[in-house]
Amino acid sequence: MRETTCCFTGHRPSRLPWGNRERDPRCVALKAELARRVEALYHRGYRHFICGMALGCDLYFCEAVLALRERFPDLLVEAAVPCQEQADSWSSENRRRYQSLLERCDWESLIQKHYDHSCMHRRNRYMVDHASLVLAVYDGRGGGTCHTLSYALSRGVKTELIDLNQYEISR
Repeated sequence: MRETTCCFTGHRPSRLPWGNRERDPRCVALKAELARRVEALYHRGYRHFICGMALGCDLYFCEAVLALRERFPDLLVEAAVPCQEQADSWSSENRRRYQSLLERCDWESLIQKHYDHSCMHRRNRYMVDHASLVLAVYDGRGGGTCHTLSYALSRGVKTELIDLNQYEISR
């Protein structure tokens, strides 16, 4: 199933030009681009999508895939959860959103029970190890997204980038 599996990596709100303001036109444009990319991947034969369920781009991706599944029910959505406490410190609104998305996923892969300093890296490696393509929203700087892309390249996994820098200019 790996040949038809795509995983996702991208930045959290602190790295996004609009932060948490999802009504910002730049965020709306990025979400539309994610939806277009996910549908294009579906038409290229991808049927299994893995999301790491972090705040920001991960949740945008999950929402795009779940929306597409309404039209194409053969699409599978997997939540790769790094630890049970992933959303515990989030706002109540974000926890509700997370839980709602998690409940709509076809399955959940819990990477480890409790948080430690490496669980996010383990989650990212799990996703790459189970996919033939990584779709990324990336700004070119270091961090978790950069590490995930580097790992994918080292494993020979294809990558496709959405350049976050194109969303820097306010529209």
